[in-house]
Amino acid sequence: MSGYWTQWQTVPMSNTTIDDALNPAEAEAFRAEVREFLEKNASGIGRRSETSIQIGKTYQAALAEAGLAGLVYGKEHGGAGKTRAHDRIYREEYGKYPDMTFELTISHGMCLPMLNQFGTEEQKRQFMPDNIAARTMWCQMFSEPGAGSDVASLQTKAELDGDEWVLNGQKVWTTLAHVSDYGIVIARTNPDAPKHAGISMFIIDMKAPGVEIRPIHQIDGGSHFNEIFLTDVRTPKSWLLGELNNGWNQATAMLMFERVAIGTGSSSGVTHNLADRLIDVAKNNGKLSDPVIRQELMKLYCEETCKSLVSMRTRAEMKAGKVPGPGGSLGKLHGAVIARFSRPLINRLVGADCDAWEGEGRGENWARYILSSFQSNIAGGTDEIQRNIIGDRVLGLPREPMVDKNMPFKDLKVGTIRS
Repeated sequence: MSGYWTQWQTVPMSNTTIDDALNPAEAEAFRAEVREFLEKNASGIGRRSETSIQIGKTYQAALAEAGLAGLVYGKEHGGAGKTRAHDRIYREEYGKYPDMTFELTISHGMCLPMLNQFGTEEQKRQFMPDNIAARTMWCQMFSEPGAGSDVASLQTKAELDGDEWVLNGQKVWTTLAHVSDYGIVIARTNPDAPKHAGISMFIIDMKAPGVEIRPIHQIDGGSHFNEIFLTDVRTPKSWLLGELNNGWNQATAMLMFERVAIGTGSSSGVTHNLADRLIDVAKNNGKLSDPVIRQELMKLYCEETCKSLVSMRTRAEMKAGKVPGPGGSLGKLHGAVIARFSRPLINRLVGADCDAWEGEGRGENWARYILSSFQSNIAGGTDEIQRNIIGDRVLGLPREPMVDKNMPFKDLKVGTIRS
C-alpha cells in the first residue's frame, strides 16, 4: 500500500557494478550528462492521476533511451550497468528538479528490487527491462480485509494445479492496481504451517481472467487505491517469486524496500522542500514576520533536515549490498510525523483557500496535499507498526508476546475467519 510518494530507485542487492569509484573527470562528465537530460526532460508535472502516470512513463522512457534508467542494474536485465556513484550523482541532480516519476514508486522502489533480489534469471530477463523503462507498471498486493497490520493472517490461497498456480481471495488498498500490468502477491500455500511459515509470493498478470479490480473513491477526489477479487486466477508455476513457503521473509524484505522508498525520497543530500514552499507562501501573504509562524516553519525545516540525515544514513548502510533493515522504518515514521505536523501549519498559512476554492489553483493543491497526507500514517505500515519495529529491531526492546506463533494457520480464528 502506498500513496503519493517520491520515487527512489532502491539500490539492488545483486548484479551491481562492484567498482564504485569515479575519478573527478568521470564524475563531472556524468554530472553534465545528467544535467543536460534533466534540463530537457524534467519539466514538471501536475499531481493528477492518469495524466501524471502517462507523463511519468514518458519521462522514464526517455531516461531509458538516454541510458540513465536503472543505473545500478545490469545491462542484461535492462539497466545501465553503472555504479552507485553514478546513481548518487543522478539523485543529487534530480533533487533540484520536479519529481517526474512519483507514480512509479511501487514499480521501481518495491517490485523492481524484489525481482532483482529473488527472481530467477528467466524472470529477471522477462520482466525487469520493461519495468525499468516503464513499459509496464507493477503493484503490490499484501493487505486484505481481515489482514491489515497483521498481514500474516492473510487468507488468499494458492494451490498448484499441474503447471499453474490457482489463486483465490481478496486484496484491498492496492495502489494503482487499475493501471498496473503485473502485480506481486502473497498467498497461503500451506495452511498446516504456522501463519508466518506457509506463505508464498507470486507474480500475476493483472489482466488475467478472474482478476476483478474495483477502485476505491477517496476523500481527495482520487482513486489511487483499489480492492481486488481473485477468482480461480491462474499464473504459471514458473512465476513463483522466490522460495515456496518462504513468502513471509520475502514480504518482510519488500516492506523494508517500501519503507526505504517512502522514507528516503528520490534525491540525495539534505532537503526541506515542504518548508521551502511554505516559507514562500508566508512571504507572499505577509505572515513571515509572525513569530509563531516563524517558529513553526523552523520546526518543519529542522524535521525535514533530520529526516534527510536519517535517509542518508540508510542509503550508506545499503552500500554493503544487503536487503534494507529496520532503519527504513525510522525514515518512514519521520515522514508521517512531518505530515501530521504540517497540516495545521498549512491551514494557518493558506487560510480559507484550503477549504473553498474555484477551479484549479493554490487552494485546491494545498487541500489535496492535506487530504492525501493522511495516508502517510497508514501506507507502508501504520505508525504503531513502525514504532514496534523500531523498538524491537533497532532499540532491542522486548517483543510483544505472540500466543499463536507455533499454531497451524488452519486452527486460528483470525481476520475474517469465524469458524
